Amino acid sequence: MAVTSLPNATKKKLNIVVVGGSLGGLCTSLALLPLGHTVTILERNPTKLLHNQGAGIVAGGDTIAFFKRYDRCGRDIAASSKRRQYLNKDGEIVHKEDMVQNMTSWDLVYYILRANLDGVKSEYCIVPERKESEGRGDFVHRHGCKVIDVKEKGERVEVVFTTEDGKEESMQVDFVVGADGPSSTIRSILQPDVQRTYAGYVALRGTVPENDVSEKTGEAFSERFTFFHGPGIQILAYLIPGLNGTLEPGERMINFVYYTNFPSTSLDDPSPELAELMTDLEGERHRITMPPGKTDPKAWEKQREIAKQNLPPQFAEIVRATKKPFVQAITDVISPQNEFLNGKVVLIGDALAGFRPHTVASTSQAAFDAMILADMVEGKVDRKEWKKQTMGYARTVQKRGVDMGRRSQFEQLPLEEHIKDRNLASKPREEEEWPTWATANLD
Repeated sequence: MAVTSLPNATKKKLNIVVVGGSLGGLCTSLALLPLGHTVTILERNPTKLLHNQGAGIVAGGDTIAFFKRYDRCGRDIAASSKRRQYLNKDGEIVHKEDMVQNMTSWDLVYYILRANLDGVKSEYCIVPERKESEGRGDFVHRHGCKVIDVKEKGERVEVVFTTEDGKEESMQVDFVVGADGPSSTIRSILQPDVQRTYAGYVALRGTVPENDVSEKTGEAFSERFTFFHGPGIQILAYLIPGLNGTLEPGERMINFVYYTNFPSTSLDDPSPELAELMTDLEGERHRITMPPGKTDPKAWEKQREIAKQNLPPQFAEIVRATKKPFVQAITDVISPQNEFLNGKVVLIGDALAGFRPHTVASTSQAAFDAMILADMVEGKVDRKEWKKQTMGYARTVQKRGVDMGRRSQFEQLPLEEHIKDRNLASKPREEEEWPTWATANLD
């Protein structure tokens, strides 16, 4: 059955492959399973569980809506920030405004999704009971499976992949969802000219237990979304859930994202300074992400000293106190389209458009894309509207992130302009009206 008739697809249960087992792939699978379809995740990581990335997440409206719609674990997923504020170099508050935002963590979201999907037990949440009468489709989660090709086979799609032991396998299915991140294999197969490009700066990231900092520093970040801007740097911090997702005061974590410029031709030809930062303890150079705990202490010590010189004391303290920092090179990538092979393959989330972190929208994009894809498959949303909404979201927010990054890292702007950019980034998607350029050429 061709996917172009998916609005009527509820009469036939589909065999679906989701490529990628991180948050986007898990959200998509969880949204499709209640419709009775068979879903198989192909995840290239060989471990049964993905490792905690130590990352904080701003849980936007679409993320909250997704969990209200599909989560049955029944626990709170986020710490709350009640105020946004900006500090000067001396650590004094120079602007503040009341604004409630929800902050969560990658690991908590991951384990809640796994508990709902395939009953993974953890200290993060209960595993919800499942009733046979629910009509949920079959679900398979495969690890160590690296997709190497997707090709049309009549009304079906053949997915070719290698397994952990090096064997080649294939599956013929009705529908394929590429949810394999900004370095998407599915996108690279179908659109090889679309590549990630380096934006000229990195995000230094880390967490610190809120009880491990001084009283003044704890006050700056307790239920506060706090920022500082300086020439070529920007740093922000907020509270996220702590060990095993606890939201108990004193046991949460202060999460920071610290943008700093590292001019370089490209990630394949980094400057000596960038190469040093991206070379780990064992001498291996990482191209885009330095995982937590692998940063060379000598390279990190340089960043600790720079933080001490350039940041307000509260921010300098948390940067210097983090035990397992990690580094994320900021990149741009967006596909000009999100459906391929006569509509039988689609891209969602970061695989479609990798947003810069300034937008705080990557998880919300994955959640929104998963929900509206399920609605399109069920026939609640027609395909034209699905495409308009998903591509409008991708193009508008991706451009917004590029503009914000350029302004904050490479232009000397008054604080009022940074505040304006940040308020725009926090604008709920429901209020968006996609500009003409964002939804052009979608038929």
